[in-house]
Amino acid sequence: MEHTPQRPSLTRIQDASGLLLDDVRGICRQFQIISLNRQIEACKGLLAENPPIDVAILGQFKAGKSSFLNSLIGKLILPVGVIPVTTVISRLTYGDREKAMVSFFDGTRSEVDINRLDDYTSEAKNPSNQKNVEMVDIELPSLKDYAGLRLVDTPGLGSVFKYHMETSENWLPEVGAALLAVSADRPLSENDLQLIRELMQHTPKIVLLLTKVDLLSQEQQAEVIRFFEDTLKRELNREFPIFLYSTRAETEKFRDRMEAGLLFQLSINRDFEFRKILQYKMQSLLKGCLSYLDIALKSSLQAGRDRDGLRKQILDEKVNDDLVREELFIIGRENQRQTRILIMSYLDQLQKPLRDKVKGRLLEEMPAWQGNLWRLTRQYEEWVADTMTEEMRRISKTEHRHFYGTHKKAHASFSRSLEAFRSLLGQNIEKVLGVRLAEADWKIEVSEPEHPDIKAVRPFDYHFDLIWFLIPMFIFRRLFEKNFLSKIAHEVEANLSRLAAQWEDRINRSIEEMRKQALKYVQDELATIDALLSRTEGQSEEIRRLILELQEKSGQLKA
Repeated sequence: MEHTPQRPSLTRIQDASGLLLDDVRGICRQFQIISLNRQIEACKGLLAENPPIDVAILGQFKAGKSSFLNSLIGKLILPVGVIPVTTVISRLTYGDREKAMVSFFDGTRSEVDINRLDDYTSEAKNPSNQKNVEMVDIELPSLKDYAGLRLVDTPGLGSVFKYHMETSENWLPEVGAALLAVSADRPLSENDLQLIRELMQHTPKIVLLLTKVDLLSQEQQAEVIRFFEDTLKRELNREFPIFLYSTRAETEKFRDRMEAGLLFQLSINRDFEFRKILQYKMQSLLKGCLSYLDIALKSSLQAGRDRDGLRKQILDEKVNDDLVREELFIIGRENQRQTRILIMSYLDQLQKPLRDKVKGRLLEEMPAWQGNLWRLTRQYEEWVADTMTEEMRRISKTEHRHFYGTHKKAHASFSRSLEAFRSLLGQNIEKVLGVRLAEADWKIEVSEPEHPDIKAVRPFDYHFDLIWFLIPMFIFRRLFEKNFLSKIAHEVEANLSRLAAQWEDRINRSIEEMRKQALKYVQDELATIDALLSRTEGQSEEIRRLILELQEKSGQLKA
């Protein structure tokens, strides 16, 4: 009688993974392998918490992520709208009663009315996450069928910056299963493909969710699915499940297919799926660690003089610290120089409508002002300061997304520079040692520049009003009112320029922080490779032993 081999228990896999993680951390410390730290922390978190499986809904702005989740849970919980609305990450799990807990970056937590969640999660009521919300956890009885899962709503990847520490891209190491939402009214973009490539490093289960399919006929739906399948096969050489969804037509049919094909399977087989996710993340971490150990082994086998030669060939003039530092400095400087120009070019368009608006308000309110010239002038100064402060704050709040051109360009350029650096380094290592450098989890964290504390100044620098007792207002009041009106254009121009300067300072500071972060990645990687090439003499047997042990434990993890 044949015996079906039993699957290893989750506890055994967790224990084995914990021991293996300790080994990897020790090896990384010993050989100064810094670039694996993020993956180590992600695996450490999984082992420590044994959390529900995170099913993250990711995708570009307005892909229908929040609408999909609201439809799935049968209640309008998450904010939706025609502009980017999701500010922070929200996690939804099963609970005996409806409950919403808000965690803040200062470590405090507060239970809030579940019907007032948009006060914390929406861009309209919590712009740029000014309330410093780290995470929102929601418990719902309606999610009983998904016990063991945690549905994660994320900000659109193409819409908002990373607020503080947690954002959509920062969430990738935590993903257990990923639903990549793509709207039917947009094609599968290069950004979507790049996101899938990144997800493949973190999770074995990736599903495409084609939303808003009510916009397409059945023939068009089939055509889009074929296009997705062909594109994914061509670009990634892999097939992915594709589910259709609409919140407006045939919703129940689409929901039933999603539940049967994905969510129920994950929930019912939670331990098995969690084990697969943990194994996948551990294998990815091991692959990276073994790649660095291969470099160390090849170097340790060389004689001292040969090893110096290898080091010079690998760390040649194209991947040296000074060259990369200079390139990153130039990228930052050139973008910073353009920041004020870009902001003012946008604000210039607002000058005339703002000027007309302020003049109109002044014409309406000025007739009610009473008193002599001194009092009239004080009222005008206070009115202009208050009005300009109000208008500059409004513009800053509603239009600041248009100020980020250089910020986005700098981020893209820094990222490309890092990719080019690591590609050159990897090519050198493969050419000289015949070893492929593992993929690195290098992401430049982007925090939105802080909003300036906007306050307009009083406008006058002369004091005609000091001789108010000599000026009969019943004769000259109209003349002074006309003078006040004539100065509005200057006030608008001056305050818009001041607003541009305040935003320029904050954006350029953020660009500088990105530059420093990119440079640290490079310096850490160069330090790691330098240590592997220069300080491994006489360690061949130890490195071989470590490689064999990791490979053996990796095999046990797969069993």
